[in-house]
Amino acid sequence: MSQSFPRGHRRAAAAVALGCVAALGLAPAATAAPGGAQGTQDPVTITVMGTSDLHGYIENWDYFTNAEYDDAAHNDVGLAKVSTLVNQVRADRGEGSTLLIDNGDTIQGTSLTDYYANVEPVDETGETHPMAAAMNAMGYDATTLGNHEFNYGVPLLRTYEDQLDFPLLGANVKDWDTGEDAFTPYVIRTVKLKGQKPIRVGILGLTTPGSAIWDKNNVEGELRFEGMVEQAQKYVPEMKAAGADVVVVSSHSGPSGTSSYGGGLPVENASTLLAEQVPGIDAILAGHEHQEIPERFVTNRQTGEQVLLTEPKNWGMRLSVMDFELTKVRGQWDVTSANSELLNTNTVEADPKISAIAAGQHQRVIEYVNTAIGTATATMSAAESRIRDTAVMDFVNEVQAGAVDRALDGTPNADLPVLSIVAPFNRAAVIPQGPVTIRDMAGLYVFPNTLFGVEMTGAQVKDYLEYSAKYFNQSAPGTPVDPATLTNAAGTPDYNYDMMSGVSYGIDISKPVGQRITDLSYAGAPIDPTQRFAVATNNYRQSGGGNFPHIATAPVLVNQTTEIRQLLIDYLIAEGTIDPADFFVENWKLTRDGEPVFD
Repeated sequence: MSQSFPRGHRRAAAAVALGCVAALGLAPAATAAPGGAQGTQDPVTITVMGTSDLHGYIENWDYFTNAEYDDAAHNDVGLAKVSTLVNQVRADRGEGSTLLIDNGDTIQGTSLTDYYANVEPVDETGETHPMAAAMNAMGYDATTLGNHEFNYGVPLLRTYEDQLDFPLLGANVKDWDTGEDAFTPYVIRTVKLKGQKPIRVGILGLTTPGSAIWDKNNVEGELRFEGMVEQAQKYVPEMKAAGADVVVVSSHSGPSGTSSYGGGLPVENASTLLAEQVPGIDAILAGHEHQEIPERFVTNRQTGEQVLLTEPKNWGMRLSVMDFELTKVRGQWDVTSANSELLNTNTVEADPKISAIAAGQHQRVIEYVNTAIGTATATMSAAESRIRDTAVMDFVNEVQAGAVDRALDGTPNADLPVLSIVAPFNRAAVIPQGPVTIRDMAGLYVFPNTLFGVEMTGAQVKDYLEYSAKYFNQSAPGTPVDPATLTNAAGTPDYNYDMMSGVSYGIDISKPVGQRITDLSYAGAPIDPTQRFAVATNNYRQSGGGNFPHIATAPVLVNQTTEIRQLLIDYLIAEGTIDPADFFVENWKLTRDGEPVFD
């Protein structure tokens, strides 16, 4: 039985000897030492690198802003930059002592991947998927199914799988009819170090079971999703029996132990449970929750062994580097130490080899997103959306509510009235009269949030709106109103002010926080506190972002895992025209003692 210890004494000594390498941001590697065939030999080190939640990023580019990607932390994204880090690690450790794996959510998330799924789908054109081409060139050893792999349907996923030069793993995904493995459960890779017995590294792939709900239309009747812990308990012993000296689980599942759905499916974020409940695992590459975990150790409850867990930040912002120290005892390799770190892609330039491979497809998508996809009958600006109801915000709510309403068709909740909430993310957003491009639509919704629908009561809706109304500074009746100073009370950001469609209400800013919502009505009558509603929202709010009441604990009715800005784009493509007359209803206003603040 292998045993892992955080940062063993041998690695500490190696770190002193190779401090100059550490200064470059790369962890030192122990080197193989000669020894006899019997007894204990000096340790050797192998390295497993990992990415997760790449979501279609190859270049450090934001297709929605038509510029290099940037965020408040100045992160960079994309496989081209990851590749440079991978090359550095291979040069430092020795290419023969390293492996490279991915954790899933690879073929959805950017205009690039959407283009090759919907505009020129690779399962129809025969063109190589850009992510497959880049990852093949980088020499990946395995990847794992993420839940977003199923977003475009099984045929496209199978085409992508066929285009890979390495296996697509999914041990807990089964054929609907036979219950047999629908994808390769695991792979065992051999690492050959000079003068040493080969080291066999088993890589087990598991994915979160939520796809059974989130992509029901794509997988029902074809694929089933079993519990991750149960399948690991089946396959880890099989991998050990097949000769795996090191067992790494690529778990497209977060470490939190939580689920965004009810009890009908196994746990969504089970990575910590895997470490605690399945003996024989040396390390877990986690994902799905888009966290950044350089190194964490979890104690297995049965053996007391320490299991290494790491998760690289999404979109290729980070690369996980796991080092395993092994010692040969009586002819068998034993893991005596394991540690990990994250490398940051904003420290390197893009690998020109990967950029060259992606260049043609990348440029095709840039031209596409800057092409008009429809027209607007009037200019719709978000400039005043913080202080008055506007057509441009109603447009977002119209699209969200429509998507949730369609998703509820045929379910027990099909008759629930659908409300929708949106925040004024971008004060500069404008849908121009005349031609509208994909980039115009994306500027309206600047975050890559996905769509949820949750159940709330009339009383909870009232509480929610009261909380949202704290965004406004209190203003006495009759005093001058300056829009520039009216909002963002107590530092509340624009993205934490929600406005709701489907109900009518006033916000009396002369009242204290918690007493501001007036005349709240639905269908022309005062809202019934017990009435049930479906409320369209985004994943940030549903997960507790902004700390709004009730919504994070509300029953989830819809989880489409589709970006809301993509829904806006799809609407325009389908309808051809955006006409405010089709959806604009002034259903809320700011008041003071019943008098409107603005005409």
